Amino acid sequence: MAWTGRLVTALAVCGVLLAGSAGCGSRAAQEQEQEQEQSAGSPSPVGKLLEERDDEGRPYREVDEEDAPEVGVEVTPDTDGGWDVRLRVRNFRFSPDGTADRAVPGRGLAHLYVNDRLVALLRTPGHHLSPHTVRRGTHQVTVRLYADDESVWAVGGKPVESTADITVSEPSPTTTPTATERGAADPDPAGGRGSPDQDRRAG
Repeated sequence: MAWTGRLVTALAVCGVLLAGSAGCGSRAAQEQEQEQEQSAGSPSPVGKLLEERDDEGRPYREVDEEDAPEVGVEVTPDTDGGWDVRLRVRNFRFSPDGTADRAVPGRGLAHLYVNDRLVALLRTPGHHLSPHTVRRGTHQVTVRLYADDESVWAVGGKPVESTADITVSEPSPTTTPTATERGAADPDPAGGRGSPDQDRRAG
C-alpha cells in the first residue's frame, strides 16, 4: 500500500508539471499570434496607400505626422577618397534581412540614391561610398525610408527622405571635399521630411 501511495503521488506531480508546461506553451502561442496580428496591421491597414509613386513604381504610404518616421543623413569624406554615410532616424527601426513583406508602423529599410540612382538598400544606419561612386563634381546623396512591403513612407503626400549635397574636387593640399545636408525646411522641390534635428514646418 505504501508503494502504491508513492506511485499515485508521483503520477499526480507529473500531471501538474505537464499541465503547467502545456499552459505555458499555449500562452506563448497566443502571444505570438497577437504579435503577428499587430505586425500585420490588423484589423486595419497601416496608413493609406496613395496614387503617387517613386521612380521605380512603388506607392507612397501616407501616415500621420505625429508618429511618422523621420530621417537625416550625414556624409563625411574618408581618408581614401570615399564617403561615409550615416543615418539619423526617429520613430523608425531597421528590419533585418528576411523580414516578411508587410508594412509595420515605424519599420523597414532605407534606399540610398546618388544623383537619383539607387546604389544601396540599407538595413543599418551606416554605409560607405567608394571613390568610384562619386567622382569629381557636385552630387546629391538622398536617403528615403521604405516599409517592408516596399511602399514609401510618406507624410503630406511627400516621401520621408533627406538629401545631402557633396562636392568632390581634384585632390590638392588646399582643397577638401564638402558635404551639405538639405532637409524638408529647405526650398528643395523634391520635398520630403529631412533631419530629425530640424524643426517641423508649421501648417
